[in-house]
Amino acid sequence: MHLNPYGEYAVLLAESLANEFPMDREGILERTRDFGMTMEFTAAPDDHGLVRVVIDDWLTVVDAPDHQARAALLNAQMAAATAYPRLTEHNGEGWHLHYRDENQTLPHVLRAVISVGTALHLTTRGMHRLARCAAGQTPGDPCTAVVVDVTRNGRQQYCSVRCNNRAAVRRHRVRTGQNG
Repeated sequence: MHLNPYGEYAVLLAESLANEFPMDREGILERTRDFGMTMEFTAAPDDHGLVRVVIDDWLTVVDAPDHQARAALLNAQMAAATAYPRLTEHNGEGWHLHYRDENQTLPHVLRAVISVGTALHLTTRGMHRLARCAAGQTPGDPCTAVVVDVTRNGRQQYCSVRCNNRAAVRRHRVRTGQNG
């Protein structure tokens, strides 16, 4: 048996869904596969819309004003996804733990996986390692992408090299008195 703590991949999946939400249920399923989820999901009529609700709820955690508010929001999301841990074996992966009931629909599974994964990410790496791109904090920059900091030093602030470079150019122009 190996322990499946819904760690880094879960919070990175949430980031990916938040930054570029798929157009349909199949797109969401493809994204879950891209992040290593191999299980089959019980289909429900409004999976796509309900997964959007899960991601929007998760974004309230990203945008929380402080660590206490972040923890309270995340605790509420984990409580909504409550299921007892269970041993499971599927797809020949060997025995492991799931933190959800069997045969749940896609939104229910993602709420459990993402909330637990986010909690593990924040408690093991630091409560500050989930934010919006720092470029979006600059007037005139529309970037609102989510940044999940998985770096070794814990200082990632930008969603991409492009946003980092644009911010560096802006800072340089301010320092040197150059106009844009």
